[in-house]
Amino acid sequence: MIDPDAGSAHGPHDSDADPDHDEGVSTLAKQGSITFAGNVVKGVLGFAIVMLMTRFVSPSVYGLFVLATSVILFLQVFANLGLPLAIDYFVPQYLADDERGKAKGVIVQVTATVLVTSSLVAFALAFSAASISELFQEPSMRVALLFLSVTIPMLAIYNVLLTSYYSIKKLQYRVLMRDLVRPIVRFVVTAGLLLAGFGLLGLIGGYVVGLFVAITVGAAVFTYKAWNLLSAEIELVAPGPLVTYSLPLAMTSVVFVLMGHVDYFVLGYFLESDNVGIYRVGYMLGSGLMIIFNSLSPVFKPLIAETRDDIDLVEQRFRIMARWIAAITLPIAIFLSLGASSYLAVLYTPQYAEASTVVILLAGAFLFNVTFGGPDGSLLQGLGYSRIVFANTLVLFGANFLVSLALVPIIGIEGAAVGSATALFLVGGLTLVEIYYLDGIHPFTRDFAKIVGAGVPATIAGVPVVYLFESDTITAGVLPVVVVGTYLLTLIATDAFTDADAQMAAEFSPTLQKWLPGR
Repeated sequence: MIDPDAGSAHGPHDSDADPDHDEGVSTLAKQGSITFAGNVVKGVLGFAIVMLMTRFVSPSVYGLFVLATSVILFLQVFANLGLPLAIDYFVPQYLADDERGKAKGVIVQVTATVLVTSSLVAFALAFSAASISELFQEPSMRVALLFLSVTIPMLAIYNVLLTSYYSIKKLQYRVLMRDLVRPIVRFVVTAGLLLAGFGLLGLIGGYVVGLFVAITVGAAVFTYKAWNLLSAEIELVAPGPLVTYSLPLAMTSVVFVLMGHVDYFVLGYFLESDNVGIYRVGYMLGSGLMIIFNSLSPVFKPLIAETRDDIDLVEQRFRIMARWIAAITLPIAIFLSLGASSYLAVLYTPQYAEASTVVILLAGAFLFNVTFGGPDGSLLQGLGYSRIVFANTLVLFGANFLVSLALVPIIGIEGAAVGSATALFLVGGLTLVEIYYLDGIHPFTRDFAKIVGAGVPATIAGVPVVYLFESDTITAGVLPVVVVGTYLLTLIATDAFTDADAQMAAEFSPTLQKWLPGR
């Protein structure tokens, strides 16, 4: 294993490297298209679940559920010690060296360890549920935490399965478990329980049952599809490298998850639970921009890890990923920001339009952050710089927490949004500086500039739509057509498509490749 914090010297970059000879581009596109389809389905079902919740329970009940699940998601990071993250770092390397026994050993050792540690954390939560509910002055939270404590070991195994799928680059099985089975079962069970009048218990029941069924299906499919790996004679690996790599990322995950939920904790402490519910809806809409990053990131990290010594190839893959994330995410950020209040009113109820500023702030911040490496530092993780990722996440959490703590008592939910946006912009900038300093890598090219520049006319075209139509429904429907249409026409006019784009498009669809001008 390389020294996580050591820089390395490399020769001049071959800026003319031919992407046609990089099978990683095809893998990135092929597996990315699978996860994108899954993320779309998961996103649609996720929005449907929240729409269901916001129509059957009050913002205060929904906010209480968000607080309780935030506690669970925070504690489960302590429970798994970050060890699942070692799977998609070490397993691809062992498989590349045809050492299936060691690859199996990593998975087995991680699974056994997280089962023990997560069970201990679950018991600790059950005993401290009353104290936590008193801290937030929400008595019903005690019941929610008691029921949800069983999900901590379940989430640990769930994360092991996810990273195991990442490590063998068979993300269609991850899509089945995470993006289809879990949200579909959760939606059906939640709907049934809410219709039966269970309220908060209905939200909890859907969450628990959906997770349990997803794990059961995921484990069965992985056992069947990865039998060649699992049937190999196990060869236990030294725990030192696993811990050395995972421990900084465990701390990173603790801080990162806390960062993702610190807004809810601060809002829950200073304001009423209905504010938590309204903010959560706005945050969910704004963070929907991560769909493209989340589609490519699971396969991007292993692709970087297996070629981490070839910095020219790493840079080439990073530039392609950055362009595609920016190209698809930018127009979505534009029409979400312009029509934030309309989308909130249509998708949920008019009372949630209060979160429109939250959507606008977070849309811009997530766009910047995911384009340059993502909030979890997948590029830096793939290169082995786990300690730097941890340091960045400390900055992420610190900036978010301090700004939110200062502004929430003054301006309410907008203060939490400013805190998150500040942190995301700051860490995105840090990542750019760090990868350039360590390995001379950067994403900025003329082709990248064309992608960003196309957003200007798209924004100009979208502004009149917001003021032209009084109906939120019409605005929500027309705005994406105008913005995306103008954006695509600008890309065509500026000849923004490259040969690498054609290669990526061919993996998505041969027909799509033919549509690319001049390719």
